[in-house]
Amino acid sequence: MRASLSQVLAEANARGAAVPGFVVQGWEDALAYTRAAEAEGLPLIVQIGPGARAHTPLEVLAPMLTHLAETATVPVVTHLDHSRDVDECRRALDLGFSSLMFDGSHLPLAENVALTREVVRLAHASGVSVEGEVGIVGYAGSAASAATDPIEARVLAVETGLDALAVSVGNVHLQTGPEARIDRAALAAIEAVTEVPLVLHGGSGIPPDMRRSLATETRVAKFNLGTELRRTFGAALREGLATHPDRFDRIEILSQVIAPLTGAARRLLRELAPGVHGSV
Repeated sequence: MRASLSQVLAEANARGAAVPGFVVQGWEDALAYTRAAEAEGLPLIVQIGPGARAHTPLEVLAPMLTHLAETATVPVVTHLDHSRDVDECRRALDLGFSSLMFDGSHLPLAENVALTREVVRLAHASGVSVEGEVGIVGYAGSAASAATDPIEARVLAVETGLDALAVSVGNVHLQTGPEARIDRAALAAIEAVTEVPLVLHGGSGIPPDMRRSLATETRVAKFNLGTELRRTFGAALREGLATHPDRFDRIEILSQVIAPLTGAARRLLRELAPGVHGSV
């Protein structure tokens, strides 16, 4: 069933849990993640990042995610991740996404506020949620992070009316191992001056025990998870090709990743919602 981000995250915060935002790159992973959520009876966020959008047009991706959401037996949010363009957000809204992220983290605060507010205005008029970001979540081996200032977090949240806030407190994109160390004091300072659910990008780099602790003990209600699952995809693909080197059919080759991805996604769903298995 199609759901809004605000609904899913508010319910997660209320029950001391979090919802994964699984980064989708195509049909096989989107299907696997939806099957995993149905098997666990838990809500799900499937999201399309800039890389997937550069490879496949939104006009192709949006109906695919909408179909999965509308036919799923659990709440599924279809989310546009890391858009820096108001017009792209408008396109995604027209195409049926139930959640938009406007990433103005690279902009001066006043400009971030103004553009995020405009996206919120457009989205809320259609019952669609908005995630914003302040502070910069860097990338492993490349762009550096800039920690979120609590006062700027409050300004962005209050002055825009957004539904979720992505913050930088030690989390880093594209980490291939559980290396991140979250600054709990910095996170608590942000929680003290804001009221909206919080989001941690770069969730693959956060150790599982820490993810579970943050999900149950803080207002972090969404963890973006991509790298960890892409590594599962790659490993399953390589194993299948090594075992069956004569295979050449695209469907046969790609179908072999669905079961491993489903299993990995089920584990992550349970990890972020301990004690609430099968709650929806």
